[in-house]
Parts: sequence; C-alpha cells; structure tokens
Amino acid sequence: MTEAIALGIPTMRAQAPVLAPRRPTRKIQVGSLNVGGDAPITVQSMTTTKTHDIGATLQQIAELTAAGCDIVRVACPTDKDAEALPIIAKQSRIPVIADIHFNPKYVFAAIEAGCGAVRVNPGNIRKFDDQVAGICKAASDAGVSLRIGVNAGSLDKRLLKKYGKATPEALVESATWEAGLFEENDFHDFKISVKHHDVVTMVQAYRLLSEAGQWPLHLGVTEAGPAFQGTIKSCAAFGTLLAEGIGDTIRVSLSAPPVEEVKVGTKLLEFMGLRERQLEIVSCPSCGRAQVDVWTLAEEVEAGLKNITAPLRVAVMGCVVNGPGEAREADLGCASGNGKGQIFVRGQVVETVPEDQVVETLLKHAEAMAAEMTEEFGQEALAGTSPMVSAAG
Repeated sequence: MTEAIALGIPTMRAQAPVLAPRRPTRKIQVGSLNVGGDAPITVQSMTTTKTHDIGATLQQIAELTAAGCDIVRVACPTDKDAEALPIIAKQSRIPVIADIHFNPKYVFAAIEAGCGAVRVNPGNIRKFDDQVAGICKAASDAGVSLRIGVNAGSLDKRLLKKYGKATPEALVESATWEAGLFEENDFHDFKISVKHHDVVTMVQAYRLLSEAGQWPLHLGVTEAGPAFQGTIKSCAAFGTLLAEGIGDTIRVSLSAPPVEEVKVGTKLLEFMGLRERQLEIVSCPSCGRAQVDVWTLAEEVEAGLKNITAPLRVAVMGCVVNGPGEAREADLGCASGNGKGQIFVRGQVVETVPEDQVVETLLKHAEAMAAEMTEEFGQEALAGTSPMVSAAG
C-alpha cells in the first residue's frame, strides 16, 4: 500500500492557483468595498421584498449576508421605496446598491440616501443622456459610484434599428457611449454590465467590452431561468469569462430565492480559486462498482455539515477503485464497502466502523476538526469575513 500523506489543516490565507491573471481594470469604491483592480471578485444578489417594507428587506439582507453575499441590490420604483433607502443603507452590514429604472429622480434620491452605489439602466430612463451631467456631479460630491447596466431587453431603440437585435456589438456600443458621457463629465467611479439571456452572446459582449476599456465589469446572465437551468447558464458564462481574467463582480440571476444565487456564486468562485475555500464535499458518482448507497450517504453527510463553515474538504466514497485514494487526499473522508467504512483524517485511517455508523462517525470528526480550526483562525474568519483570495497577476 502506498504510504498516506498527512496533509494537515488547510492554510486559510494561502494563495489559490488561478486559470488566468485578472485583466487590469480601474478600482472603484462600492460602500466599504473595493471593486475592480486587484480587489477580490465580489458576489451580489438582489432582494425580492418591497423595499419600502424596511423590516422584511433588512431581514432578507441579513440572510444574504450570512450566505456570503458581498453587495446587495434593492429595487426603487416608488417614492415610498426611495424614502426607505436611508434607513436600509445605514443598517445593512453590506453595501447597498439602489436599482433605478424609468425615473431619474430616484437616482438622486439614492445618492442622497447614502447608498454604496446606484445602478442605472440608460435604455429605459427617460432622456437619460440629458441627466448625465447632474448625476455625475451629485455622485461625485457624495462619493457614490454608479453602474451602467445595459440589458438586451431594454436596449436603446436606435441601436436595435441599427443592428436588428441585441447583438454583442449593440450592447457594447450602448455601454461605451454612456461610459463616454460619464467620462466627459470627469466621472470615472463606475462599472459596467452588458447582460443577455444567451450565454454565447453574453460572453462575446463582455470580451468586446473588456478590450474596449479598463472599466470594472459586473457579470450577469439576465433572465437565466429557474434554479437548475439558470445555474448551468450562469456557471458556463461566468466560468468562461473568469477563466480569461474577465470580471470584477458577479450576480447569478435565478428564478429562485436570492440566497440560492449567493450559494451558487460563492461556490463558483471557490472552485475557480477566486475565493477562499469553505466546506467542500467530494463524493463519487453512482456506478455499478458502488457497494453502498452513495447518493443517500452523501446527502446525509451534506445535511449534517450544513452549519460548518470551516474549509474542510470531505470525501464520501463508495467503492474500492477510487475510494481510499480520494478519502486520503481529503482533509476528512470515508470509504465504504462490504458492510463497513474506513474513516480517514488528514490522510490516515483512524477508525473502521459498521456501515450504519459511517455518517455519525464522520460528522463527529468533522465537528472536532472545525472546532480545532475555529480555535486557530477564529470564528469570524471561518464565517467568511476574512479577506478573499485575489487573482491579480
């Protein structure tokens, strides 16, 4: 038997390998966070509550924050919503972005409210280009950044006539035109998004936009769909662009509770080496070699570990082909078969137990290792508030 390698507890602040260095972009401030440049890639989501329901909105923001959300966006379509913004912006633990469509007066209200940033959609704000100078001055005076949010579904009619539909070139022309207006007013604290529901069109648009300037870019596949479909579309698009070093902040848009968006976004960044790793479960797929019900075993382990945030890699394996090797490579693992299971801790077999005791034994060791990590690194670091890994080249 090959000698097992004791891997030890993972180092919390180790630099993870990345597929490509980040493309250089300008760094801006969104509330207390830096976005762009060498700042960590941030995960965003959006509340589904009525913003004027302050209690419900703050409760959802707290849930998103606990899930790992870095920046939250709230809708502001009415006067009542605008009036709620100062309280929400002040009480939220993460920066709040006001999402503005149609009426430019809410842009100024959000700036005055102390929001971390304001998202504007030039395609559906009345006479937006005529408002740019005033918006830039107000934002500059208040130290508030902006996002130019170009969407395929609300593209300027002039560009639709020119290109026939929302092509990558049309999206980028809209974005660069508006960016030019901001820069003519000596305002540079903005990021850009060019969203489309089609993965290929979206990727092509962001590639073009990345070549056109050094603006920070917010990645999004708009109207991505229900959780299953939307997750696949978003990961395909974001994974492609992030692997090329493109993207400074992301939002996974799902027809699902917003916490699910955050879960997908944070795990995507973790698996790509762009965010510090937290809990990861490695489990083998179903196959004819399995001697246990791996599917059920993995689900039971996942449920038992749901409250652990320590950066443990836990392997749940069910056959003799890859099981022992994978279990040894993980921080903690089990390899089951023939009515029993071996428990591995840092590469070493520490127990062999009956099959019906595998889960409880694995969870016991996981809790002990998590407690050990908490003592070494502190609960705050393990809760996801420690600095994230930067992928700057």
